[in-house]
Amino acid sequence: MCHLDVYSKSIEASSNFLKTTELETFFMPIASINPCNGETLQVFEPLTPDQLSDKIEAAAVAFQSYRSSTFVSRAQRMVRAAEVLERDREKLAELMTLEMGKPLISSVHEIEKCALVCRYYAQHAERYLADEVIETHATKSFVRYQPLGPVLAIMPWNYPLWQVIRFLAPALMAGNTGLLKHASNVPQCALEIERIFLEAGFEEGIFQTLLIGPELVDGMLGDGRIVAATITGSEEAGIKVAVGAARRIKKVVLELGGSDPFIVMPTADLDMAVKMGVRARTLNNGQSCIAAKRFIVAEKVADEFEGMFVAAMKALIVGDPLDAATDVGPLATAGSVRRLHADVTKTLEAGGRALAGAVPLDRPGFFYAPTVLTDIPPDSPAYCEEFFGPVASLFRVKNIDHAIRVANDTRFGLGASAWTSDATERERFVNELDAGMVFINSMVVSDPRLPFGGIKMSGYGRELAVHGIREFVNAKTVWIQ
Repeated sequence: MCHLDVYSKSIEASSNFLKTTELETFFMPIASINPCNGETLQVFEPLTPDQLSDKIEAAAVAFQSYRSSTFVSRAQRMVRAAEVLERDREKLAELMTLEMGKPLISSVHEIEKCALVCRYYAQHAERYLADEVIETHATKSFVRYQPLGPVLAIMPWNYPLWQVIRFLAPALMAGNTGLLKHASNVPQCALEIERIFLEAGFEEGIFQTLLIGPELVDGMLGDGRIVAATITGSEEAGIKVAVGAARRIKKVVLELGGSDPFIVMPTADLDMAVKMGVRARTLNNGQSCIAAKRFIVAEKVADEFEGMFVAAMKALIVGDPLDAATDVGPLATAGSVRRLHADVTKTLEAGGRALAGAVPLDRPGFFYAPTVLTDIPPDSPAYCEEFFGPVASLFRVKNIDHAIRVANDTRFGLGASAWTSDATERERFVNELDAGMVFINSMVVSDPRLPFGGIKMSGYGRELAVHGIREFVNAKTVWIQ
């Protein structure tokens, strides 16, 4: 079973990553390429080492004054950032869709969610970071939360604004400064984020976008002016950043991959489970760390669920993400299609069956057919790996014990969704599923009010809620006698 070889498989995955994905990434230009047709929209020159050093220095200098700013002044600027996001939502949403291919309506919702998280921390940061009085035999003792300094954020392309701003809003409200190394295929989105926060009134140096390749990240981790880092991305990239940060004794938050289970028990509302299951698998064209990937269904309802689910997947409209009728747009890059299809093919060659799809679409752009796989052998890619695209893996189980065993048989532990109307089953899922987040009768989502993050190879640390804003602060103990 996959989970028994967590560390060896992670090392092996990292080695394979260096041979394939990382080499592609290292030589990938910083460019906007429309995944709907493969057209290059714009190419950008990366920063020189001297320019990069100047930006790090600007972040360090800005921190010295910004750390002393009041929560009120920070909140005013953060609310203004939300207003700019809402004012420019249509332009920003279209840019996001053109750069990475998500359906336009999803891009609009992403902008609205970014504005929501800005307002959330503008409202709650001061309370979350207020002095925490601790009763001791001292005259006075308390914990004071203070900012650390410039934080490096390494962010992916799948949610080009949300992934960044859900880190940035709490980090800036805590008094830190931020440096963004975004994915190389969404440079225009990255530059827009810097523009938004400058327009909102955050001075030069408080937040900056760095147009650089991944080969410079380790050097930045070694720069004494950078005090901490956060990464959202693959487990392989996370391992590299975690190792680099550990060598310098620097705090890092890792939000990495997921192979989230979606469990359906006999008492579930099957119509709703199918509807939400399709949505959870194809959200963001299937390119989401918290997308449902492994559908684990009780035998008693497996035939009915399978028939409904496969029909719904086949009915999805794949097309231009700017078209309001489109359900599933393209994958972000040509490499994404190649890697996904290679893993699907290996699963089929190992004995799996395709109930739908399992082919790239023969059309311009980077499209993959909505796919359902079943009879999946252990240790095949569909059993062990995270599929980043509209590919669902279907498993049949005998009972709740079997469901929990299959759900936990993965090196990942990000989110999990379980569908049941049985109170005993619900409690067992909450207690026994190995995940940072468990959702009952709902798909997994992120919400500013709730901590977001995983366990095992899905990473450590938390984003959002009070937990997120306290990741990059010094919890300073104060004792006054």
